Amino acid sequence: MNQRRLEIESNLVEVEKRITKALEGTGRERDEVTLIVVTKTYPVEDVFLLYDLGVRNFGENRDQEGAAKAPQLPNDASWHFQGQIQGRKISSINEWSDVIHSLDSLDHAAKFARLEELSSEKAREFFLQINLESAAEHRGGIAKEELESFLESCPVTISGLMVVAPLEVDPYSAFSTLSALASDVGVTKLSMGMSGDFEVALKAGATHIRVGSSILGSRTLLA
Repeated sequence: MNQRRLEIESNLVEVEKRITKALEGTGRERDEVTLIVVTKTYPVEDVFLLYDLGVRNFGENRDQEGAAKAPQLPNDASWHFQGQIQGRKISSINEWSDVIHSLDSLDHAAKFARLEELSSEKAREFFLQINLESAAEHRGGIAKEELESFLESCPVTISGLMVVAPLEVDPYSAFSTLSALASDVGVTKLSMGMSGDFEVALKAGATHIRVGSSILGSRTLLA
């Protein structure tokens, strides 16, 4: 366990250095960026180590994993759901998550809104996922042309936009497109950038980056 802690700590320090360097010349400070450590497929023991090392933002793509891990952490941990939302899982996702990064359905938004009305807890924060791929049906998210009409009809408050850079598009171009869209509709938060492209995302204005393997190591070795 000590060896694993040293490995994670070393990787975390390196990622922090890369974040600081990527922000140089952008006019932004480190505290303006939220680092979400994506813990999907990793054991809860790794989450405990991350928490002990000062990490407070954790990302999960599957409801089953998030629902199992989140209750084991102290209340100051913030849990980010970033996977494709299934309607039948919304009630469970709402129980353990604090931030939803992948909203892309008005029906799902309405279900979250109803749960908010029934709860005395703080409201969840929502990011709207934008799909910049050429074949929108292959990945979650709404087309950018649908953004304004979605926001007009959405029953929950959208605080930011999220994107996964398409494989066929230059990442900086994709992230810059999202940044421009956010500016057009008046939202200030941008969830974009993962282990392979978070530095590019930061230069394009990312406020939230979702980093897993650069900190926790290759998932293929842990399967």
